[in-house]
Amino acid sequence: MSEFDRAAIQVVACDIFGTTVDWYTGVSQQAAEVFRTAGVDLDAAAFTNAWRDMYLPGMQRIRDGERPWVYLDTLHRESLDELLDRHGAALDDESRGRLVRAWHLLPAWPDSVEGLARLGNRYTLAALSNGGFALLTRLVKAAGLPFDCILSAQLAQSYKPEPQVYRTAAGLLDVEPAQVLMVAAHTWDIDAAGAVGMRTAFLERPLEKGPEHKADRADETRSDLTVSSFIELAETLGC
Repeated sequence: MSEFDRAAIQVVACDIFGTTVDWYTGVSQQAAEVFRTAGVDLDAAAFTNAWRDMYLPGMQRIRDGERPWVYLDTLHRESLDELLDRHGAALDDESRGRLVRAWHLLPAWPDSVEGLARLGNRYTLAALSNGGFALLTRLVKAAGLPFDCILSAQLAQSYKPEPQVYRTAAGLLDVEPAQVLMVAAHTWDIDAAGAVGMRTAFLERPLEKGPEHKADRADETRSDLTVSSFIELAETLGC
């Protein structure tokens, strides 16, 4: 890969779940409330991580052509039902719907709003996520995230790390992949974006999966930049 040139970047595209917002805290807290209300004896933190572990395999079946494309809320509901059945937990349809919608309302990491605002003074800011368009619209608004646009994988009818998702994002913004800086806390996202020619910034989120599980690390992938916050990224890019 050629030497990184920050002047060539026009778009900063950000992964959302884990990179920009804290899914573990947000979902586990909401799950704990749902379980408490329903009288279900489940460890909300462990349940949240187990549910998240079903995320990539569910999308892989679509990328492999084993089933037609469906949006993320459908995959979340299917994996939720499977996980609840595995635990023998009885939850009504309304409670299950609340759990699926928990992914629509997640807290931003403490550095996200300030760092993104600084980046937005120079670059077009895009949320590039596997979340559905409605989910991301609600999440971005509720968390006060200053994105210029939402580039849901739904627009490509596929899921990251499928190359088409990244190419669709660049095409919709009428830029070359090399003019996009993909920011993510996940090695698979960084590697896939880099493979289509995007520049990449690995953003370290050591607590992404909570205190008991190991998050992805910068030394597990190759990226143009490695930062510990959006504020550090803004400083690195001179914003």
